[in-house]
Amino acid sequence: MTSTTFHTLGIAEDLTARLSEFGIVAPSPVQAEAIPPILAGKDVLATSQTGTGKTLAYLLPILQGIDPEVKAAQKLIVAPTQELAIQIVREGERYGEARGIGVIGLIGGAAAKRQIEKLKQHPQLIVGTPGRIRELIEIRKLKMHQVTTIVIDEVDQVFQSGGASDVERILRSALRDRQLVFLSATVGPETAELAKKEMDQPVEIGIDPERRTPSGLEHYYFVSEERDKLDMLRRIVRHYDPERALVFVNATEDLAEVEAKLNYLGLNAAALYGDADKLTRSRVLNAFREGRTKLLVASDVAARGLDIEGLGMVINYDPPIDAEHYTHRAGRTGRMGRKGLAITLVTDRQTFIMRKFNRELGISIEERVLYGGKIRTPRSASERDSAGRGSHAGNRANKPAARKPASISSKGRAGNGKANGERPSERERDRKNKGAPKWLKNKPPRG
Repeated sequence: MTSTTFHTLGIAEDLTARLSEFGIVAPSPVQAEAIPPILAGKDVLATSQTGTGKTLAYLLPILQGIDPEVKAAQKLIVAPTQELAIQIVREGERYGEARGIGVIGLIGGAAAKRQIEKLKQHPQLIVGTPGRIRELIEIRKLKMHQVTTIVIDEVDQVFQSGGASDVERILRSALRDRQLVFLSATVGPETAELAKKEMDQPVEIGIDPERRTPSGLEHYYFVSEERDKLDMLRRIVRHYDPERALVFVNATEDLAEVEAKLNYLGLNAAALYGDADKLTRSRVLNAFREGRTKLLVASDVAARGLDIEGLGMVINYDPPIDAEHYTHRAGRTGRMGRKGLAITLVTDRQTFIMRKFNRELGISIEERVLYGGKIRTPRSASERDSAGRGSHAGNRANKPAARKPASISSKGRAGNGKANGERPSERERDRKNKGAPKWLKNKPPRG
């Protein structure tokens, strides 16, 4: 049986040579499935989790389809976040530069004036966020009449962030016979509806439920009282001691509190806010990527499109709201065949959520406990606890019963626990007088 290579998939020799320079010699499953139909100009709806090589799955064929001699926008890639768009731009430059292909990033939060100036150089590959692309189309600075392929990466996240109207406006501005490629970890109702409306007999590329999250990823959950979650998080981080870990919370308003408490515990954390300006966001992410920050605390919105190379651990401080969000969170680690660990903290009343995700995602999220300084299964911890109690009980049974020493009276003689000749009323008065001033203690009783 002949093994699949980039060459057999139809990728040009110069691109395969460039791939080899970066240690990429064989296509991933999603690349093997997606490259041929995209090269053939067909519409494609691909379902694939992050970290599987999906960026190159569409980038290689569309770079190959660009004519460097034509000085106009030919291919457009839409990404939900600044970070993802920047990563795609870098990949486009890495593989397109030798072909003489110009690449530009049109990203919200950056100066539009500078982007307009760069558009005058007529780059062939356009990458950007939905809002900024729409803005430049509407002021007629981005010409769409020669764009033959539109890729929407993480399309489900584009819709979640309110970019549906931007996407529809972008699609209306392009040629009727343009090629459409949608990629997503999951296909929600809005994505399915848009694909049905805009695509022409799309090639659907799916994956088995077991592969909704990376295969090298382990999934655990720990049960804790709500008030003890932070301490549980501290203990987990101390035990595994990851180089870096991404900590998810559900509510944006909890970011500052969790960040402050983690830093108080000496865990070196920083919060990533969805509404942070570009400079602040870049500073926080660079510190995390370089290892100067150990824990990055983020919400789902803030972490959209986030790609941290070599991230070994994701911790859900709050359980995700649904299986789709679990997929996105867990997919930040264990990428490209690497090992990864996804940990979720739940209360006893939230354990049903883990069972629900197990069923819906076809994965095994197993309960673990911290016992004796080690991570164990609940059964193992229970057996050790029972053995420990049995050992203590045996030790007590083999020892003679300790005799209770006789109480010593105020006159130094052994007695039955009562002071010799002491009446109950006197004892009660002494108890009440305990801690009273000396003059009150010496005051004779009335009557």
